[in-house]
Amino acid sequence: MIRKSLLLAMLALILTACGDKPAAPPAAAAFVASKETPALVVETFQGGKFDLADHRGKWVVVNFWATWCAPCLKEIPDFNAFAKSRKDVQFIGLAYEEIEPADMAAFLKDHPIDYPFAIIDVYNPPEYFETPRGLPMTVLIAPGGKVAKTFLGPVTSADLAGIIGPPAPQ
Repeated sequence: MIRKSLLLAMLALILTACGDKPAAPPAAAAFVASKETPALVVETFQGGKFDLADHRGKWVVVNFWATWCAPCLKEIPDFNAFAKSRKDVQFIGLAYEEIEPADMAAFLKDHPIDYPFAIIDVYNPPEYFETPRGLPMTVLIAPGGKVAKTFLGPVTSADLAGIIGPPAPQ
């Protein structure tokens, strides 16, 4: 028993003298994006950057739309009003079409959008979202970053509020 203790002490002394240090504890698990917890970073048409991760703690409405889509156009004023009324909800529009910036600017004169949006490359859609099978398509992201619901077809602010619930008291 004494020999074993002496051997362990000598081994510890040798390891210390050689500069070996105990292994550091493992680092916290890094965020891994998936279809269930998507990542999204886009340059907005308005000139900024939208990073979905920056909006953790809020509900995020990710809306795929196009200027030629009649149901999409009907959603815009409703989404504008809902976005203005809810501090706990962030919208990001993803214009899913091939359109020149000048044509988009002309479109916005008749159809103002008050929340950030980006023009998405239809040949390289966002990796962690389903490719739209039709428009509009809206993905509701819960405050923790997980997909709460995906809507294919038109959605209203009442539909969103039914899932999100009432605004938090201020």
